Amino acid sequence: MAEQVPWAELRRGAEGVGFREGRDWLLSPEPLRLEKGLWRQMERMGHPLRMFQQAGEQIYRRSAKGSLPGWIAELLDAGKPTWMVEAQRAEGMRQVAPRVIRPDLLLTEEGFAVSELDSVPGGMGITGWLGEIYGAAGWEVAGGAQGMVEGFRSLLPEGGEILVAEESADYRQEMAWLAGRLSGGEPGRWRVSAAEEYGGGAEAVYRFFELFDWENVPGVREMAGRKDVTPPIKPVYEEKLWLALLHSPALREVWEQEMRGSHLQRLRELVPYGWVVDPTPLPPHAALPRLEVGSWKQVGGFSQKQRRLVLKVSGFSEEAWGSRGVVIGHDVSGAEWAAALERACGEFEGQPWVMQEFREAMVIAHPYYDAESGEVRTMEGRVRLCPYYFVDGAGETTMGGCLASIVPADKKKIHGMREAILVPVVCE
Repeated sequence: MAEQVPWAELRRGAEGVGFREGRDWLLSPEPLRLEKGLWRQMERMGHPLRMFQQAGEQIYRRSAKGSLPGWIAELLDAGKPTWMVEAQRAEGMRQVAPRVIRPDLLLTEEGFAVSELDSVPGGMGITGWLGEIYGAAGWEVAGGAQGMVEGFRSLLPEGGEILVAEESADYRQEMAWLAGRLSGGEPGRWRVSAAEEYGGGAEAVYRFFELFDWENVPGVREMAGRKDVTPPIKPVYEEKLWLALLHSPALREVWEQEMRGSHLQRLRELVPYGWVVDPTPLPPHAALPRLEVGSWKQVGGFSQKQRRLVLKVSGFSEEAWGSRGVVIGHDVSGAEWAAALERACGEFEGQPWVMQEFREAMVIAHPYYDAESGEVRTMEGRVRLCPYYFVDGAGETTMGGCLASIVPADKKKIHGMREAILVPVVCE
């Protein structure tokens, strides 16, 4: 029988994976239970997401070569250095894709909603650590007690360097924990190094830094074109634009050519409808799909009831992760919303933004340990699930684990804030 995990046991290991002042999330005596139907959906989600990523790259390449309209590649290349664009377009890098896929799944009354798709995800070490602890207590956690460790091993089976940049320093401790679990009796075979000090070499590399930070990582050019660097130096995989382009009427038939119908239909159901915030004037008789207005200025004038919309920086920006570049329409004033849209339109040429329909996460009750006393309390909160799918050398996709972040119910942005309860997931 599974047992509750004691407060003292959780606190003993927390510092080793990055819990500290400012990153002292809440912990719980038990995992999050997910009903069987949703569990099965989540288990099967990795392969369609990988197909979506690869279809996106194929669309990008076809646009770059002229067999699809050029605006697609131009949009995705906006703001990127020329050398990086050329490197990702190299024929030898075709379909060299990230080997960790992590969607952010909001748990709604209707099921899952995919709010993000991250190819350089944090939380792997924390998820692995939680999996070990709850697994030892008898819980059958998603991916298994060693799922995260073995999943990461499949990326660098012979060992290698895990490069963490200063920009991503908050995650260094958990990646060091992961490297330690991998190395076991062979210290140094898997190791964490400063990305800024990377000097090249023949070892395989796991890149734990976003590509917008490339100027601070001199060795990044040496990594470009290497198939043993994952995620590869391909910014096309780090754009939220794909979540909007999936619904673009102009690309409907293109997606149908590039993806299996069942996968495509499922993704269109999971990913909230979205738009690229392109300020190009529409013809007088045209309207933005579903919004039924002819300009972004009119969207900026929407009432609070109409503003159940989310505005996001697409990628290649320090604001494109951690919910920093996210504006939720009905959570800000009309003036703030109009200003955010004006900014998005103004940055289109070098830093595109996307907008999505807002999906409301459902409220659940979950126990947690009070951070000061260790007493068990209950939170009414909303849930974000982060399953980690690992792609092995043969292209097989496996879920290694799943981290649930439960935030107070009054929060509109659901992310790894310090008020969040972090727990693994089990099947109910």
